[in-house]
Amino acid sequence: MRDIDLLVVGDCNPDLILAGARVRPAFGQGEVWVEDARLVVGGTSSITACGAARLGLRTAMAAVVGDDLFGRFMLGELALVGVDTGPVVTAADLPTGLSAVLVEPDDRATLTFRGSIGALEPAMVPDELLARTRHVHSGGYFLQGAADLLADVFQRARAAGATTSLDPGADPDGRWDGGLSGLLPHLDHLLPNAAEARALTGLAAAAEAALQLAAAGPAVLVKCGPDGVLAAAGGEIHRAPALEVEVVDTIGAGDSTDAGWLAGMLHGWTAERAARLAAVCGSLSARAAGGTSAQPTLAEAIGHL
Repeated sequence: MRDIDLLVVGDCNPDLILAGARVRPAFGQGEVWVEDARLVVGGTSSITACGAARLGLRTAMAAVVGDDLFGRFMLGELALVGVDTGPVVTAADLPTGLSAVLVEPDDRATLTFRGSIGALEPAMVPDELLARTRHVHSGGYFLQGAADLLADVFQRARAAGATTSLDPGADPDGRWDGGLSGLLPHLDHLLPNAAEARALTGLAAAAEAALQLAAAGPAVLVKCGPDGVLAAAGGEIHRAPALEVEVVDTIGAGDSTDAGWLAGMLHGWTAERAARLAAVCGSLSARAAGGTSAQPTLAEAIGHL
């Protein structure tokens, strides 16, 4: 009995967003005013899980948090949108990770404390859980250092009849492999943004990069920011434009895009229609601060297709 549409395996930590016209630390013991500060759901995997739950998927999260304020915050926020946090492990000896996001009108920078990010072990994602699951997704691959974990989980998931997907995220060390190439044969979907797709392949054009990555097996969705998305599936490229919305910030927009694509795929939609849903979900999520507060329901998203 597969009672979980989507199991998200990965990072579960908050974002502390500091926003203003010029959010630059003044070292030398200086102090700088910011215009807004808020603690919100962070972690690419967690934002995708929230987006999927908002779209109506039966969603569960497997991750590690600390036994602390930030860990309890994340568990509470995920539960509020309907994500099953039963598989989340609370570690007494690790603090929950945290990202401080400095947001200016045209740019942002992120400082991340690893903490419990990357502490998940294969045994924490048991076969019984995978047997209940239709699809397994993970995000923030390079931040987690998750090559061994995901190779194990994805292989067992596929053996259990589930499909798999990965959002690699950026590599803060700039190496752009870290075992990722070995995961491609175990993936049904790969979900990079355009910069990540180019870095992973060395190709300048996002469409060419998508086709090269897809040649290894997975369908590839490339997130192109204001230019929408492009999908490489079955040897074809499908493009979907972004919506015109009043952008507050784009934190987590790519993760909401992932949720839209996965919802479309799990509903049995064509790659072309799933790409349109993905572009809509990413666009609508940018209407409010943080990655989850403006994520759409499926009915709202379909209204924009």
